[in-house]
Amino acid sequence: MRKQKEMRIGDIRACWLSLSLVRKLQVLSRCSVVIILLSVVTYMLIIGWGMGVFDSILMEDSRTMEFWSAMEEEGKAFESYMHGENAESGGRYREAVRQTKAALDQLLFDYEKLGPDRYARTWSIRNMYGRYTQLRDDVVQSRADGAEYKDSMATVYRIQEYLETYAGKLQQMTVEAGNQEYRRKLLLFYLVPLSGILWGGGILLLFQWLRRYMVQNVVRPVLVLSEDARRISQNDFSGAAPESSTQGQDEISRLIKDFLVMKKSTQNYIITLKEKHAVEKQLDEVRLQMLKNQINPHFLFNTLNMIASTAQLEDAATTEKLITALSRLFRYNLKSTESVMPLERELKVVEDYMYLQKMRFGSRIRYTVECQPEAREILVPSFALQPLVENCIIHGLSHKGSGGKIHVRAWLKEDQLWISVADNGLGISEERLASIRRELADRKKGKGQSTGIGLGNICRRVCSMYTDGQFQVYSMEGKGTVVQMGFSVLQGSM
Repeated sequence: MRKQKEMRIGDIRACWLSLSLVRKLQVLSRCSVVIILLSVVTYMLIIGWGMGVFDSILMEDSRTMEFWSAMEEEGKAFESYMHGENAESGGRYREAVRQTKAALDQLLFDYEKLGPDRYARTWSIRNMYGRYTQLRDDVVQSRADGAEYKDSMATVYRIQEYLETYAGKLQQMTVEAGNQEYRRKLLLFYLVPLSGILWGGGILLLFQWLRRYMVQNVVRPVLVLSEDARRISQNDFSGAAPESSTQGQDEISRLIKDFLVMKKSTQNYIITLKEKHAVEKQLDEVRLQMLKNQINPHFLFNTLNMIASTAQLEDAATTEKLITALSRLFRYNLKSTESVMPLERELKVVEDYMYLQKMRFGSRIRYTVECQPEAREILVPSFALQPLVENCIIHGLSHKGSGGKIHVRAWLKEDQLWISVADNGLGISEERLASIRRELADRKKGKGQSTGIGLGNICRRVCSMYTDGQFQVYSMEGKGTVVQMGFSVLQGSM
């Protein structure tokens, strides 16, 4: 239902945007006339309805009052007629009887309109009046003396009093019901002038909206277009026409669309010229860099081999081992392009690196490896261990006077390979460890930037290469640090 409503609104909006400017003004003008006519008709209907309510209340009051007055007049005429029968009193009596009967017939006798109390009172009056007329006519026709006649006469007078009393109570109930009806409808009567004010305010808002529409969709786009043309004359293409002005099909929208097409074509031509110049410059730089890349590795390896040969001739075995280890590290880093390597090869790179560090720090740095034989041939992310070992030395052991130990361990557990690099160096504070873990979590999502090349890159690679990849850092200040990673053996071996 909601989707259908949105589609209908979209169809109406598309139809409106397809109209020309003149047609839109015609539609708005006609809508204004229709709203004004509707306001006048609505106002007259409300007034007519209010007058109808007043007329209904007054009519009911008038009918009950007529019956009450007619009953009193009949009682007086009956008494006068019975005490002295003549032509005048007889005519008055008969006219009073006729008016009472007519007033009784005019009383409203509808349960839904009267309600239970007024309906019961009206029913009692009509029933009692039927008995009264029969007894009254018998008394008038008999005209006899005696106790029975006097009793009948007294009964007639007593029923007349009852009818007059009931008629008075019915009149009172009718007036109260009219007052209640009036109070219920009083709020609606106040709405008559209020509705006029609201309709007038609505019309004013309509014309205010029309003025804003003209300013926003005609005046403002023309001014923006003029300012944009001035900037283009100064070779500034940063301006933009209002988005609402380009969505319609009227004259202003088509003018702005054509202008934007012309502006975009000119801007693209200028950008193309600039990009062509930039590409030619980058090609020159790439050619130079390719030439350097061809020279530098060969020069580096040849130089290291020459130094190693010289050390061998000079019988400097230690120097020869150092240069050979350094040469293997450079060769592995520069020539290895695969994303995964056997764990055995990664451990060999770490051994060459630790040989160089031991020559620097001596016995202060100790290094041990614990690796299950079946784990050595498993493929692991290349360059994953050496940066972790380097972090142990730089951040954990180099600033510790007594040095320390680095322990690398690899083991298989439930088709997963786990590798840990641990040291007993300075450790990491709780605040810094929490910050590192947050940054590593961001790097897993591809957002982190500040955890450094080693930890950050290895964490991102492990978690992106393996669906079950895990990378955790554990540390305690003054005790040491452990970096642990794990991933599926089947995925790593593929």
